Amino acid sequence: MLTRERHITCGAFLTVFRCTSGYKKMEDISGIDSLATRLKNTMIQYYNIEDDEWRVARKTKDVTVWRKPSEEFSGYLYKTEGIVEDVTNRIIDHIRPGPYRISWDSLMTSMDIVEKYEENCCVMRYTTAGQILNIIAPREFIDFSYTTNCEDGLLSCGISLDYGEVRQSFVRGYNHPCGWFCFPLTDHPRHSLLVGFIQTDLRGMLPQSVVDTAMAGTLINFYSDLRKALKA
Repeated sequence: MLTRERHITCGAFLTVFRCTSGYKKMEDISGIDSLATRLKNTMIQYYNIEDDEWRVARKTKDVTVWRKPSEEFSGYLYKTEGIVEDVTNRIIDHIRPGPYRISWDSLMTSMDIVEKYEENCCVMRYTTAGQILNIIAPREFIDFSYTTNCEDGLLSCGISLDYGEVRQSFVRGYNHPCGWFCFPLTDHPRHSLLVGFIQTDLRGMLPQSVVDTAMAGTLINFYSDLRKALKA
């Protein structure tokens, strides 16, 4: 793996999500600080999963995607990793909800901030394009998003919520706890290690093989699109 040796700690206690029963509802997130803390701790737990638990799903010269069975639903938890040539803050600014993301992410077709609690904490609604000749129809997601410091880097993470009616022509997808860690490389300060953990339930009547192909390809393209945007 590309990652440097690192084990992230998360304080004196660890509380993680086990959201197998369905969407979290808006009324369930009145304790924003608690939700954000649990989400961050869950992401740290994923980061600390041992290497031998992962299986390679796809690999290119500069990005690797692994997967393992998710503990949240019947699909997979994906891990992806690559070096990105830019500083950590600028990379996360392009990933987190905001003006940059919709301009470069080729999968995302719309994004709106539904609720904003603090500068680093919001609820977003976004839609994605159809994939694989529209075998996977356009999806809609409503996510709680949280961006925070993590050791010497940054973490931008999220989880889906139950919010509002599903728009016509879209299937409502669900993101179990997911996020992106970004750490500066000590020997190359203008380069950063970007590590993502994604576990998306696309829902609908989709063969697992189609979902696996789409997820691995989407994550590879994510790095390609991001690198182009950062160099523009």
